Amino acid sequence: MTVRRLGVLTSGGDAPGMNAALRAVVRTALAHGIEVYAVHQGYRGLIAGGEHIHPLRWNDVGGILHQGGTIIGTARSRAFLTREGRLQAAHNVIAHRLDALVIIGGDGSLTGAHVFSQEWADLVAALREGGDISPEEAERHRHLLIAGVPGSIDNDLVGTDMSIGVDTALHRIAAAVDAISSTAASHQRTFVVEVMGRGCGYLALMGALATGADWVFIPEYPPEPDHWQEEMCAALRAGRAAGRRDSIVIVAEGARDRNGTPIRSEEVKQALERHLGEEARLTVLGHVQRGGSPSAFDRNLGTRLGHGAVEWLRAAPPDAAPHFIGLRGNRVEAIPLAEVLAQTRAVEDAIAAHEYERALELRGASFHQAFHTFHKLVRAVPQQIRVQPRPLRLAVMHAGAPAPGMNAAVRAAVRFALDEGHTVLGVRNAFRGLIRGDLVELAWMSVKGWTTIGGADLGTNRTLPEEEDFYRIARVLEEHRIDGLLIIGGWWAYEGAYRLYTHRHAFPAFRIPVVCVPATIDNNLPGTDFSIGVDTALNNIVWAVDRIKQSAVATQRVFVVEVMGRDCGYLALMSGMATGAERVYLPEEGVTLAELETDLQRLIQGFRQGKRLGLIIRNETANPVYTTSVISAILQAESSGLYDVRYAILGHLQQGGDPSPFDRILATRLAADAMTHLMHLAARGDRHTYFAGLQQDEVRFHNLAHWPEVIHESRLRPQEQWWMDVRPVASIMAQPGPPPATRAG
Repeated sequence: MTVRRLGVLTSGGDAPGMNAALRAVVRTALAHGIEVYAVHQGYRGLIAGGEHIHPLRWNDVGGILHQGGTIIGTARSRAFLTREGRLQAAHNVIAHRLDALVIIGGDGSLTGAHVFSQEWADLVAALREGGDISPEEAERHRHLLIAGVPGSIDNDLVGTDMSIGVDTALHRIAAAVDAISSTAASHQRTFVVEVMGRGCGYLALMGALATGADWVFIPEYPPEPDHWQEEMCAALRAGRAAGRRDSIVIVAEGARDRNGTPIRSEEVKQALERHLGEEARLTVLGHVQRGGSPSAFDRNLGTRLGHGAVEWLRAAPPDAAPHFIGLRGNRVEAIPLAEVLAQTRAVEDAIAAHEYERALELRGASFHQAFHTFHKLVRAVPQQIRVQPRPLRLAVMHAGAPAPGMNAAVRAAVRFALDEGHTVLGVRNAFRGLIRGDLVELAWMSVKGWTTIGGADLGTNRTLPEEEDFYRIARVLEEHRIDGLLIIGGWWAYEGAYRLYTHRHAFPAFRIPVVCVPATIDNNLPGTDFSIGVDTALNNIVWAVDRIKQSAVATQRVFVVEVMGRDCGYLALMSGMATGAERVYLPEEGVTLAELETDLQRLIQGFRQGKRLGLIIRNETANPVYTTSVISAILQAESSGLYDVRYAILGHLQQGGDPSPFDRILATRLAADAMTHLMHLAARGDRHTYFAGLQQDEVRFHNLAHWPEVIHESRLRPQEQWWMDVRPVASIMAQPGPPPATRAG
């Protein structure tokens, strides 16, 4: 069956990024000649029909990427829970000749989609027998294809690593807790922060990990009913004794003890005041978590999933069961919806049966690991462990340009090593400090609060060791008895580590394991889907471009925005997709005069037809001749007075600011795994150099000697650029309209 007309609706609670998904559904469908109908107010509108269902054109979804909520509205429908309501909804689907539905929502909405699909044949038969539809209509609508897209800040659906809206909610939580922490430290006070998530603890756990909170309550692993108050307060008291001035406790709204009794945030506040003998404050974040402009991640996630939904509908056989379009291992996948709902129910069943370890595992490996990582990092002091045959002496340092999240990586690495009974030395000022012997021992509290701070407190620079430096570095490593080295950075970290490795035969001190952790906003390192800092840089770009667009639309202006990335186009492509840029110039593709001419004619035609702004994103090395200023001058010279042209080079704004929640969590995960790997290497006498990376949601380690291209800066680019698969999606979204051959009607 060829899909000719589809309906799209957003249902249940709203989530930032739903508009991006809606925009992607509409534009992908229209690009393939499929008519699109908006169903306003979710299932309620599907039942009401009439003016609630109307066609959407290409430009109807223009300018909505940055808007929170959903422009077609959402609602919770009691009527759809009844067969009568679903029968009326089926009648309206047939009346509008819809072949397929894209349903963007959470657990309840997609459960409704599953039920609707199961009943579809019976509903069509009932409408035919009742005379509401003709036999021809019944035959034409024997099947209904349904694609479900996860849109919920709860992140409680098992079939996707992230749901639309979750990242933005974490941004809201992190911003609130960061602000609360400063006043809590000023007054030496404890704050309780309640976050949303219903029966899923994802927001609470990841929010606690991203903010360096001191305690967390989640439904998946509840405390003992008779001891949780004393246990929590004892841990916070120990933290104060160790030097903490503030205490932050995060409570998931669905938190319970092991008897199933709800743990209310007010109850936690009262327990803190009773046991600690000091005033506590309670903040319930509420719907602020689901409001406001979506993050860069959610804009791009919504775009990718919305596009994926339409592509699945186009390829699916007419009798295909509903499928769920999710993100797994950073790849868009279509999974049978029934399977997703069954796995999601399995988590709820495990919690109800008090099988909490199983509930953690069913949430996924990253959730399970994050839980145990949090409880290791949150200790007031490290465990007292006797290490056999002796404790290791490990060093940690930065190298290269600063990347937001470097401090969070150091905190995780230091605490993981100290917790195993080892000694950690911080190298100040990168390789320059290693050459001078500028090392300092780091204690547990030395890195307190580093999760939330941008920059690199140990210092970093783009210095590399030369031939005359290796003897001095070897002496420093010998004097401090270094057993292993962790280097956090980009190309300079990898190149510096490789130089030490190649000199290990001349200098025995270099015969120690070295592990590199990827931290660069360029996202140009092999062996990892993401480097620490790139998400923050992307959000910084999107923040700036949103404001540039507001300026441009008021004055009929074209802006050419230059972003960083060196020879890797990740930042340019993903920021272009997140901001709705109509053209993106990448180093992977280059820039030609013919392309500039085509882009110019598009701009002129668009402004003649009433266009008010133009946006072009250019990577800093896209072409050595057609620079940002040259492109701007060409566009201005040929504008015929229709528009003005300005350019903006964002520069080091992209490297600044506090790290995003994504980067804080990524840095913690990569550094914790890298330090654990380094300890194992040192303990067994491995003398090789490795680099860590996150690939399809799994941390993997690669031997640097097997990747010689890493050391050639001119070739510095991942071998598998997964994000280039997104290029066709971005190209569809950036078109001024559907191709003439496919325009409906």
